[in-house]
Amino acid sequence: MSTPIAVVIRAHAKINLDLRVLGTRADGFHELRTVFQTISLHDTIACVPREGPFAIECAAAGVPLDRSNLIWRAADALWRALRRSGPARDVVVRLDKRVPLQAGLGGGSADAAATLVALARAWRVPVRPAQLTDLGGTLGADVPFFLAGGTALGLGRGDEIYPLTDLPRHWVVLLLPGFGVSSREAYDWYDAERDLARGSFGREPQHVPGPWPSRAAQMINDLEAAIARHHPEIDQMKAALRRAGALAAAMSGSGSAVFGLFQKRRDALTASDRLSGSGWRVLLTETLGRGEYARRSRPVPIRSR
Repeated sequence: MSTPIAVVIRAHAKINLDLRVLGTRADGFHELRTVFQTISLHDTIACVPREGPFAIECAAAGVPLDRSNLIWRAADALWRALRRSGPARDVVVRLDKRVPLQAGLGGGSADAAATLVALARAWRVPVRPAQLTDLGGTLGADVPFFLAGGTALGLGRGDEIYPLTDLPRHWVVLLLPGFGVSSREAYDWYDAERDLARGSFGREPQHVPGPWPSRAAQMINDLEAAIARHHPEIDQMKAALRRAGALAAAMSGSGSAVFGLFQKRRDALTASDRLSGSGWRVLLTETLGRGEYARRSRPVPIRSR
């Protein structure tokens, strides 16, 4: 076994430019058609060799530091795939958490994908991208996307990833309310109101401007209306973003974050300033194409502390 090295990596978040629920699968999961888009907002993960049991360190409130964390599950999955005995060990993962929890931004899945890439580098093992994708799919439906990034179509549970032409760079204003929404809650609420969601409960398409195939992403999120029934702030945040000049606005994933797209940075900055007194948390970020995502999320060796 090669001597492990310390590695740091960024785990970038995502928004969903489109999310359609096509039905319920035989395995109980929902059949999805979604368009993922990576953004520059990110967590930072440092994988540092240290003798003893595997551990996660994080100062952010609400982040589990046990086996329920996808980082831990990713480390165990890769350890087993390398045919090493017992549970993963001799490494500590230090997580600098910046992506909000239960916001529909994919923070946990991004962390899992980044952990797979970083540990493969830290342990100095040659792992093919397809192997990491297969491992990622066992951890969560969104994880395979974060091993590719950019703009991509997700089918099946969202785990069948097909690259699309990258959305031209847009600035993204994120609004975060004082509540989170778990994926389980979101889909339970959607299922309970499915008839309404397919009828008068539906939303009108918003065509994203610029050289973009509008039929691929029309800024519709089928989960949005059901969640807005329970949390009317979702609609209030969308309306506030439009009033602030957003070209389009939608809830990301299963919520609770709502995002607005802007073509110019100065317009996004103006909107951020305008919304800063709204009572919602405001974050300014930008979209990342596949090449830029690959560059920014590359694992980098660091000195062990």
